[in-house]
Formats: sequence, structure tokens, C-alpha cells
Amino acid sequence: MQAACDSVLDDIEDMVSAQDPKPHDRQFARKNIVPRASKRRQQQTEDPQADSVIPGTQKIWMRTWGCSHNNSDGEYMAGQLAAYGYKMTENPSEADLWLLNSCTVKNPAEDHFRNSIKKAQEQDKKVVVAGCVPQAQPRMEYLKGLSIIGVQQIDRVVEVVDETIKGHSVRLLGQKKDNGKRLGGARLDLPKIRKNPLIEIISINTGCLNACTYCKTKHARGDLASYPAEELVERARQSFLEGVCEIWLTSEDTGAYGRDIGTDLPTLLWKLVEVIPEGAMLRLGMTNPPYILEHLEEMAKILNHPRVYAFLHVPVQSASDSVLMDMKREYCVADFRRVVEFLKEKVPGITIATDIICGFPGETDEDFWETMKLVEEYKFPSLFINQFYPRPGTPAAKMEQVPAQVKKQRTKELSQLFHSYNPYDHKVGERQHVLVTEESFDAQYNVAHNKFYEQVLVPKKPEFKGKMIEVDIYETGKHFMKGQPVGDANVFTPSIAKPLEKGEVSGLIHEFSAVHQNGINGNAASSSAVLLQQSWRPDGVTLKVISVGLALLAVIVAYAMEKLG
Repeated sequence: MQAACDSVLDDIEDMVSAQDPKPHDRQFARKNIVPRASKRRQQQTEDPQADSVIPGTQKIWMRTWGCSHNNSDGEYMAGQLAAYGYKMTENPSEADLWLLNSCTVKNPAEDHFRNSIKKAQEQDKKVVVAGCVPQAQPRMEYLKGLSIIGVQQIDRVVEVVDETIKGHSVRLLGQKKDNGKRLGGARLDLPKIRKNPLIEIISINTGCLNACTYCKTKHARGDLASYPAEELVERARQSFLEGVCEIWLTSEDTGAYGRDIGTDLPTLLWKLVEVIPEGAMLRLGMTNPPYILEHLEEMAKILNHPRVYAFLHVPVQSASDSVLMDMKREYCVADFRRVVEFLKEKVPGITIATDIICGFPGETDEDFWETMKLVEEYKFPSLFINQFYPRPGTPAAKMEQVPAQVKKQRTKELSQLFHSYNPYDHKVGERQHVLVTEESFDAQYNVAHNKFYEQVLVPKKPEFKGKMIEVDIYETGKHFMKGQPVGDANVFTPSIAKPLEKGEVSGLIHEFSAVHQNGINGNAASSSAVLLQQSWRPDGVTLKVISVGLALLAVIVAYAMEKLG
């Protein structure tokens, strides 16, 4: 589906260029024009012009692929659109516009993204694309003519959708900067619609310090840029006031947090635990070995904190030093082992999750066997197994590839090893405190997590959601345990507010209170100005009507001035 105009705008502001006539020019030219009556068309057959469309009244369907960072971006974009007046729908067929938020880590994810674009075009839907794929490769042929929101421009999603609805193609791919220094991204206090009202995902930084030869995400997210600690703490505090009981910290590498702004991850975490209510929990995101090694002592203390999950995701990718060198991972297997051994000793029961890539270019049978032995030794309860996919534009794509059949066979063998052990069998009979946050995929249970972020299925009772309860473990599986609530135990409610309803927009109270306060301290006019300058609105239709009215008023005033002049 081609856009209404073929030219691509690099930015919204480019719609009015320096060469376009200014209001003064139009007023001067008007004096030399003699009005002439035009014949009324007998029949209106043409479609109304794009500018006659009223953005903010349409339905939008959004799909997000990829990591929790991408999911957080998606929640922010949905929140701004809904706050402005757009209706977010879960039914793609009834939507007027599809917002597709992509992931560039693997080929299959990008294939799904590309197929969704094609499907939208076949159904004559407007399309806006976001995420790492268009940020990294905006000139891809299948993205031609589509509007793009860059990963650091999600605070301008309303503008992009507005213009796309009107038939324009807009691309915002710039970086957020302050005095020339790159920022972590858009503001953290923007409205959002949480996929799960009980869980807040906070991106603490974007980008990373590595240059892994297989990684395409680096092309999109760039170098490390961290948010100030005070902004992150304020976002957490606001989330708890909206009924959130669990916070996930996310980024491309949480361990590298703060290295660009003169601080570090433990310093941030100690500030965050001060605002976590009793009964609520904090989960740390993925961290690469090099940036956690120097903070092991402090990290162990934090992971032992009663309101922090004793869980850490530390990717190893391979147990062969030669493969790690080809990957440019900047650590050796001994470094990974040191992290795991230290934390297992200092944080009894800790869950260590890891990632492994099977069939990286140059990986020999001996290299793969070393990886198998590492998994056999540690029996990781959570293991993400990835068959290697060469991503276009990465150094690894140019290396000599392992045959496809060999990659598949190694992936199969590692998967069989992973499924050969059950990490939770010894926990039958234990009594645990668990935090209930969601519903199981089969809708038969509520899903909770214990201190070690191990999944525990509990009876599906609405009064358990968002609560800390005590259970006895009576059954285990490969990825879960089942718990029976203790009869005489109290259901513990965190000292936080009632959660938002599913689909409800967060952040509105905070935003409008700021406007109200401005009105009290300033005047009514300045308060109105603040409201109108927001990048989102509570009622898109109302504000569009106001905009049309103001435009008509301007025409009337100009006409009157011309007559008086």
C-alpha cells in the first residue's frame, strides 16, 4: 500500500520549510488577488483531502516483538495514543492503523514483522513501524513509504500517527540529546498502558558498551546512555502509587548502567529498594559478565534483600574461549564461572538464567562439547537456547558459517540435555511466600513467583492477584511448581494503592496535577498553555474541534484586517 504522498519527511518540522511562504507573505499577496466566483460542482466524486481527516478518532492495533525493553516502549506508545483519544483495540481487523513494534535479534522475528506489514497493506490498513528493525535499517525496501518511529522518539508517537492517518509518511529516527550528550531516551513519566497492570517495566538505560559480532540490536540502540537515578526512582514511586506490585528493570545490559554518567548499578539499586513497599518485589534484568564482576559483593547484598528477587540473567553464549573471542564478548568462561560461583555461595538458592548460541561461525565439535559440559554441571533452571542466525550487516554474517544441519543438531542435543533434568523436584513439601501477578496461559491457574523468581502455580482466585501469599509446594514440573495456599496464613497486601484496570492509562493524575499546580501558581492562561503543549491529550476529538475553530477564527481575523486595511 503506497502512502498518500510519495515523499518521505525526515521530521514533522520538515513539513514547513524555510522556502514556504510565511503568514505575512500570504497576507501581502492576498491584496493583489481579485476574488472570482467559482461554479459549484454538480457532483462531488473525489475523496475528501487528507487534511479533512480528524486524527484521534481512529482505532489502532499494536503488536510488539522482542525483549522487555521493547515491551516497555510499546506500553508507552499505547498510553500516549489512548490518552490523546485514539482507541486501542485487540482486534487487528477492526483497526484503522497498525502500529508494529519490531525486534531485530533473530531472523524469524524480522520475518514475522515483514509479513505483518504485508498483511496490513493487503487489508488497506495504515501502517506505522517502530522498534529496532527500522531504526537499524530504515532504507530496507519493504519499509519504503512507511512512517517510522525511532527507538528514542516514542514520545512523539501521536504526531507520527496523526500524520500517517492524514496520508503523510513521516520518519523520526534522531537521538535524544542534552547539550550534545546522548540521553537514555524519551521521558520516563509519559503515560503508558501496562500489559499487566501489576508489573511496571523500567528501562534504566539504552544501548551497551559491547560490539558483539553477531548483534544487530547495537545498530539500533547504539552506545550506552543511562537515565539519571532520580528519574528512575521517581518512576518506580509513581508506579507503586498506581497499584504496581512488581518492577522489572530492563535494558540491553543492566550491569553497564551508569558508566556514562558517573555512577553504577548497585548505587541505583540501593536507592530503588528504599521506595519499594513491603510485599512488592524488584526483578533485575540481563547483565553481561564483564560489568558485574567488579560489583559482586554489593550485588550479593542487594539480591539478598527481602524485596529483591534472588534472580540474575547472565548470558554465557558459549563455554569456549575461542568462540567467545570471535563473538567479541569481552570475557572468558572463567569470568562467567566466577560470577556464578560467587553468587551461589553468597545468595543461597539464587536462580541464574543464561543464554547459549548454538552453531556460531567457527564453533567446533569440541567447542560445543564444552558448552554441553557447562550446562550439565550447573543445570541452569532457566536456559535460553538459540540457533545462530547471521544478521545482515554484522561481522558474524561474513564469517564462515557452520552448516545448517549441524546447527540444528547441536540445538536439538542441547535442548534434550536441558529437558533431561527437573530443577524443582527437591522443593516438594517446602512452604514458600509467593507474589501473585498474572494468569497462566491455559487460564487454569494464577501465576506467582517465590523469592528466587521460580514460577509457582496457585489456585485461580481473584483475591490473590497482586498479593503475597504463603503456599505449600505439592507438585513440580520442568518450568514450574504448584502451591496450595496455607489455610491459616494471612494474605499479605502490599502497602500500595489499588491497581489500574486493564487498559487504563497510567500517569494521567501526575500530569494533570502538574498542570493544575501551574494554574494555581501562575494564571489560567499559562495553565491552558501547558495543557495544549503536551504531546498527548485526554480527548483528541475535543482538541481537534478546538484546532479547527481556531483556524477558522484566524481566517476571519485575517479577512477583517484585509478589509480594514
